[in-house]
Amino acid sequence: MADDDALFQKGMPIRREALGPEYVDASMARADEFMMSFQRATTAWAWGWAWGDRTLDRKTRSLMNLAMLTALNRAPEIKLHVKGALNNGVTVEEIKAALLHATAYCGIPAGLDAFRAAHEVLVSEGALGKP
Repeated sequence: MADDDALFQKGMPIRREALGPEYVDASMARADEFMMSFQRATTAWAWGWAWGDRTLDRKTRSLMNLAMLTALNRAPEIKLHVKGALNNGVTVEEIKAALLHATAYCGIPAGLDAFRAAHEVLVSEGALGKP
């Protein structure tokens, strides 16, 4: 458990920088005892352990996440990680290229859902003009 706490402490600032403190703080505040187990696990494992490894930079990790989330067809998570990608310095063109690459391997339906999710966030964040 001490290792998990250390990873949690390492992961929280990374998570807040990537996803935004408002989102992370709200997630933590909403978590009851049951959901706090998940919050602690995702912060320790995903953010402390995976994102905390300095082998890959955050921009690369963001692009990887977008491709993997496209493969998993997880539009709500794509929305979250598009905003995170922007926070990590990923350009709109790079997001588009990652989603096109994922579409080639994951199929048109998964790619379409990913593009729709990304487009919604890019417009709401002011990275794209309104259609």
